[in-house]
Amino acid sequence: MSSYRRWLPALALIVLSLTWGYTWVLAKQGLVYAPPFAFAAERCIGGALALVLALKLMGRPLKLVAPGPTLAIGLTQVAGFMAFQTWALVEGGPGKTAVLIFTMPIWTLLMAWPILGERIKGKQWLAAACTLTGLLLIIEPWDMHSSLFSKFLGLMAALCWGIGTILVKRLRSTQQVDLLALTTWQMILGAGPLILLACVVPERATEWSLPYAGILAFMSIASTAMCWWLWIYILDRVPAWEASLSVLGTPVVAILLSRLTFGEEFKGIEVAGILLIGSGLALLSLLGWAASRRNPAKAIIQKEVQVTS
Repeated sequence: MSSYRRWLPALALIVLSLTWGYTWVLAKQGLVYAPPFAFAAERCIGGALALVLALKLMGRPLKLVAPGPTLAIGLTQVAGFMAFQTWALVEGGPGKTAVLIFTMPIWTLLMAWPILGERIKGKQWLAAACTLTGLLLIIEPWDMHSSLFSKFLGLMAALCWGIGTILVKRLRSTQQVDLLALTTWQMILGAGPLILLACVVPERATEWSLPYAGILAFMSIASTAMCWWLWIYILDRVPAWEASLSVLGTPVVAILLSRLTFGEEFKGIEVAGILLIGSGLALLSLLGWAASRRNPAKAIIQKEVQVTS
């Protein structure tokens, strides 16, 4: 039994990467039935309901702590992220969009310096330079015939996710917050602007059908409720650097499935950019691993704080 329990976090990481990776392809298919902003709002509503149900089944309280900061997190990490992410999928392929959005750790690193006072040190600069160079190769600003708009939307989604991450980190540094309750409330509060956007922006009507209901159910229950629960489970049981490194599997799965499903192709320069981004993010995670080995006492304290919250 103890051997089985040791493998649970690794199994959770595999399920998380496969589910989130497949989500990008499924989201592209969902846009056949629904316009982008309506689809984002419907996903958010379904996710919020699934999370509320999960909290109730687990017997955990649905308590709103720090309404102001939670609203800010909902507006950026949910409303902004989902709106730009879904819009980017309309304009571009799932694989490339996933790669751009998963540059989030680097934007978080860069923004943490002026906002949280966390300075970029040593080899972190190398990781940032590697990722940003790869990003430049994918965007190709010198090629005006490429789909710059979809890439811009993908980067905006990554920035919204990064800002939301910074806000969560700042909130948790000052208050004890249950992560699952926080996730639920940010989903509830983030749904409002998306619903408003779907009502205000002229779009075609959603084509409700059995296939679309299935896509929406998967996106709400598996991709949102289950995967957020798995993410919290993983964070409670493995170091933060290991969890961050594991997320790199998501865009890889998205790229492979997008190529198989839609025939999405990548130019040589884009492949080089993807490899540079992956190398930069992997280096960032490995630096976190090295720091945790040098400061085991600090890592234990951070782990205890993570578990209690």
